[in-house]
Amino acid sequence: MTRMLNALKKRLARCCAPLQGTRVSEKDALRYARLFKALGDETRIEIVSLLANAGKELCACEIEAHFDLSQPTISHHLKILREAGVITAERQGLWIYFKLNRPCSGDMADFMRLLK
Repeated sequence: MTRMLNALKKRLARCCAPLQGTRVSEKDALRYARLFKALGDETRIEIVSLLANAGKELCACEIEAHFDLSQPTISHHLKILREAGVITAERQGLWIYFKLNRPCSGDMADFMRLLK
């Protein structure tokens, strides 16, 4: 009987060994979740790609011209990306110009490094 208990304890020790490393903090988990939730739509991915490759700020009308979507729909997607910190917006007179928030791409890279 003792031999069986010792064997069982050894198996459990291998199965339930303490985890190595640390887990992401609650604050960082919330930040990553917000970021990836904002990127969880193909239109928003396309907008981010457009801004990343534009090499300059784009006004909302320039962004809209690349999509077969209504202005309110594009504005909704831009709002979600802005609130998540993926893009920034700056009003210049009547126009609002958008650009990629480069530090945000660092957040994505940080998360991907956690997965290695």
